[in-house]
Amino acid sequence: MPNAMITGWGKCVPPSVLTNDDLATFMPTSDEWIFSRTGIKQRHISHLPTSEMAVVAAKKALAAAGKSGADLDMIILATCSPDTLIPNIAATVQAEVGANCPAFDINAACSGFLFGLGMATAQIENGQCKNVLVIGAEKLSFYIDWSRRETAVLFGDGAGAALFEATDSDAGVQAYALNNDPAGREILKASFGAGIDKMDTESLNFHLQFEGREIFKRAIAGMGGLSHQVMTKLGLSQDDIDLVIPHQANERIIDTLIGKMKVDPSKAFKNIANYGNTSAATIPIAICDALEQGRIKPGQNVLSCAFGAGLTSAATVIKWGDRVTPIAESDAQLSPCEQTPLELIEKAVAHYYKLNPLPDEAK
Repeated sequence: MPNAMITGWGKCVPPSVLTNDDLATFMPTSDEWIFSRTGIKQRHISHLPTSEMAVVAAKKALAAAGKSGADLDMIILATCSPDTLIPNIAATVQAEVGANCPAFDINAACSGFLFGLGMATAQIENGQCKNVLVIGAEKLSFYIDWSRRETAVLFGDGAGAALFEATDSDAGVQAYALNNDPAGREILKASFGAGIDKMDTESLNFHLQFEGREIFKRAIAGMGGLSHQVMTKLGLSQDDIDLVIPHQANERIIDTLIGKMKVDPSKAFKNIANYGNTSAATIPIAICDALEQGRIKPGQNVLSCAFGAGLTSAATVIKWGDRVTPIAESDAQLSPCEQTPLELIEKAVAHYYKLNPLPDEAK
């Protein structure tokens, strides 16, 4: 039975960077307040739709693998912020890379990329596919109510992609586990979808809403439980894991998770300071950054886990292959942004503060 090995990888983050100091110009916060509670210093804000970021990440992943769109047997795009629901935005990627294969979106929120990994692995292991492109892409700024500090400081935009290729070697995805806990469905959500009343403009004021403490507790349980499950299946201990790439939602969650798993903290990869939480894009972006920084080496056991709305959770162990550098590099990039990050969100900020004005003591 063939294994599913990552042979190509690519990321796309918008050029516009919104810092904590930028946020402090219009909300009662500071760089120290945000960083000490989340580990976030900045986030990227896209001037373009999700699909355009996904296309750039896809082209970079294909080039890194030495493949073209014609080599693809399937495209799986994980997102909860597509620019169109009909058609799916995987079709946009398919058209732009010149692929002739099934292409579809999935929504498992922040766990989406690892859900896609599971689906790609199954297709490769059963012989249906040889090359599957999995993308995580998000424009979460679409959902942000900039008057709500508890969520506005957390999220950012970006995309990442990985090419999973069939191999007869022992490298690749060793095990994965996926789960959903519907009992917690209401603690992390946005009221966006066909339930919106198009005749009632108030219904268009949807935003991300969550119960922070409950999410913290369930995130640790979900990611920790599935990580233990895949490690046990493979007969691996904490010492056998060379690198942990967890979902980048909050540095406190990462630190608590690593501590409970009794993994050496130096093995935990973090890049949340630069991006914030990019939902389904966090894991593939982190894989790219870890490779760029030399943190992933041939033959290493890489554990990755995620948690998101639904409440979804996922974990996988990947034995990395021999190659940690791209075969080729794509020159694909987003078109330039002519606006500052504050200009990009100016109208949305004004809109939400009109709905939720600051109390006098907070101004």
